[in-house]
Amino acid sequence: MAIIIKSSAELEAMRCAGHINALALQTMVRAVRPGVTTAELDAIGAEVIRAHGGQPAFLNYPNQMPDKPSFPAATTMSVNDELVHGIPGPRRLRRGDILSIDVGTVLDGFVSDSAITVGVGRISTRARRLLDVTEQALYRGIAASRAGQRIGDVSAAIQAWVESHGLQVVREYTGHGVGRDMHEDPEIFNWGTPGTGHILRPNMTYALEPMVTVGPPLLAVRPDGWTVATMDGGMCAHFEHTIAITDGEPEILTQ
Repeated sequence: MAIIIKSSAELEAMRCAGHINALALQTMVRAVRPGVTTAELDAIGAEVIRAHGGQPAFLNYPNQMPDKPSFPAATTMSVNDELVHGIPGPRRLRRGDILSIDVGTVLDGFVSDSAITVGVGRISTRARRLLDVTEQALYRGIAASRAGQRIGDVSAAIQAWVESHGLQVVREYTGHGVGRDMHEDPEIFNWGTPGTGHILRPNMTYALEPMVTVGPPLLAVRPDGWTVATMDGGMCAHFEHTIAITDGEPEILTQ
């Protein structure tokens, strides 16, 4: 495992990228409403990123499946039973949907990555609970991300919170280091055992991203080669921030 400890200058570059990412995500969330298409939201995010001098990190990202195309859009849009990597297109959002928006920005060679799941208009009590638990799981993981702790402490904090509310964490997809590359070491699972794994050190940077399902966390990739959805059609949610370990409280770079 080759974990890259960032310099002060590199952290500042990541803060700048994270700021643009947050602006893009915030602007897209404000535009979510019944009737809007996921392609229209994607265009909004791409425009914000480029207007601030960045580039969309996901556009043309290579597929791990050699026979499938690279990612064709600036952001990912995943609706209801779609967990991650949904491709924006002509789909119009409907009242009661839940939408996961994942945004990545490259600025001056450094990457930021964050995601949020939001309701479209009024959503069910069950869906609201799913979103609230998943978002709080992210912040539980962030709170555990302190120098001297171990990766397993972060993972266990996420898992314990989710499972205490009767929901399930996804196991096929994980958080990850981020810096000059979208995916760096270490992998950070959404489940784990306290006191295990790599020790956290100041100026480590990674993206935490709890992914939670209401039913069994069994997933399948759809024929487009990108969209990951639950096999039982159940709802799922995804929240993410890029953070930096410090000598004190963790710093959220995509706040």
